[in-house]
Amino acid sequence: MDEVMTIATSRYMLDGNTIFIGTGLPMVAAYFAKATHAPNAVLLFESGVLDPQPKYIAKAVGDSRLVSTARRVSGMMDSLLLLQGGHVDLGVLGCAQIDKFGNINTTVIGPGGYAKPTTRLPGSGGANDIASLAKNFLVVTRHKPRTFVDKLDYLTSPGYLTGPGARERAGLLGGGPIAVVTDKCIFEFDDNTCEMVIKSIHPGVTADEIAESTGFKILIGSEVEQTVIPKISELEILRNQIDPEGVYI
Repeated sequence: MDEVMTIATSRYMLDGNTIFIGTGLPMVAAYFAKATHAPNAVLLFESGVLDPQPKYIAKAVGDSRLVSTARRVSGMMDSLLLLQGGHVDLGVLGCAQIDKFGNINTTVIGPGGYAKPTTRLPGSGGANDIASLAKNFLVVTRHKPRTFVDKLDYLTSPGYLTGPGARERAGLLGGGPIAVVTDKCIFEFDDNTCEMVIKSIHPGVTADEIAESTGFKILIGSEVEQTVIPKISELEILRNQIDPEGVYI
């Protein structure tokens, strides 16, 4: 399903967008978008690298492979200032936990809270900045019960917080999450309730399987469809041009 997730994610990346991306499938999706339908998209990395054209896939956002071909190399401060200035159209994030409103936890897991967690995670990095300030963001993650939870163990990065109007009341400048892409389906968000709604289901997956892997009641859109299967030509670009060493795919 890696190819399905990657290409599905890339479809949210539009030509001319400035896209703030991280390591992993978001990076592959962004390169794929530039190689196909969004050649004028500008890629931005938290490390301060702007719009690289690397010959080989980078293994981290600070990988030196990004630097030699970048339009500009500065630092983290400049990347975050671009967010604060409203110049980032789309951010792409991962998560350890996510709830029905698209709120994200990447800080701690377990009942002990921040002070005594079962598992301590890397934390926010730039994720809170992206979720708070990008015009929109989407999440890419594996679909597991421990990931899709009714209540986060810790709120690291804001989705729609408690529902309609909550982001505005909190003074957040960004528009919030537009989609969650998993290895089972694609969620988008209801305009009225701000809750996740299944937009499409991947080939070979059932709604029951999605429900079993989700810790809150799933909502199914009125026009739910099957996720578009990647074309042979698209797979060839992914495997031969974008990630020939199989670093992420």
